Amino acid sequence: MGAYVVRRLFFSLFVLWGAVTIIFVVLRLVPGDPAYIMLGPDADQAQVDALRAQLGLDHSLIQQYATYLANVVHLDFGQSFRLNADSMSLVLQRVPATIQLASTALLLSLLIGLPLGVIAALRANSWVDRSISVFSLMGQSTPSFWLGIVLILVFARGLQVLPSAGSGTWSHLVLPTITLALPFLAILVRLTRSGLLEVVHEGYVQTARAKGLGEGIVILVHALRNALIPIVTVVGLQFGALLGGTVIVETVFAWPGVGRLLIDSIGRRDYGVVQASILLVATIFVFINLLVDLLYGFLDPRVRLAGD
Repeated sequence: MGAYVVRRLFFSLFVLWGAVTIIFVVLRLVPGDPAYIMLGPDADQAQVDALRAQLGLDHSLIQQYATYLANVVHLDFGQSFRLNADSMSLVLQRVPATIQLASTALLLSLLIGLPLGVIAALRANSWVDRSISVFSLMGQSTPSFWLGIVLILVFARGLQVLPSAGSGTWSHLVLPTITLALPFLAILVRLTRSGLLEVVHEGYVQTARAKGLGEGIVILVHALRNALIPIVTVVGLQFGALLGGTVIVETVFAWPGVGRLLIDSIGRRDYGVVQASILLVATIFVFINLLVDLLYGFLDPRVRLAGD
């Protein structure tokens, strides 16, 4: 198990280095001089040259990359020229709102997706199963931005029962949570159904029935517990995907999270905030996946033995 943990830690650090490098390369490939964009069309060449020197853009790409890596190690992303504040501090201020939205969406997906998946498996090939399958397929196929706009038109503009944007109360959380949760909920339904159908006819499940245990105990304790092993992995991966999905949802609903800050900063070429935002999301994603890998190794002895 020790070798497995060390290997996963090394892989996580490698992924973070890759994310840091990709951020640097992509931002430098975007057309346009960031100094001109930051200063506006009225700036003269002397101001542009001074800002380029301040940002280090007058150095070679190798020098910029070396300086960038050194700053990342010290979590120094510089000042936001747009908001005149420390870039990482600005991002950290938005993290609670994003975590709140993603966590609520994950909880809603689990509360609805797992029961629907179990029901679909227990009523396999019935009209109930087909109805749930159609619902899950539609949920996976619906674009988040389109669903968000439809929910705003129906519940905010039409019925006028929920706010269309902003934050502060539970009602502001309803529409963005549903928009963010639906695709993952659909994935969870299909995964739970297929996982439960794979184990429901296994020998240990039949043995539990032969002992006279109730069907509810057989399904929930013996069958579902073993079917949850791959689901745990998907939940961890999808929580990272939910964090990424908040970029679109926060923009549609004007939710004050990291995603909205990132979109605004990309448009204005605010390098420091963009780098801090993406790196923070990538770090959270890698950390969650590391926890899932370790939990998976604990739950599945085959993984633990293979690691040793």
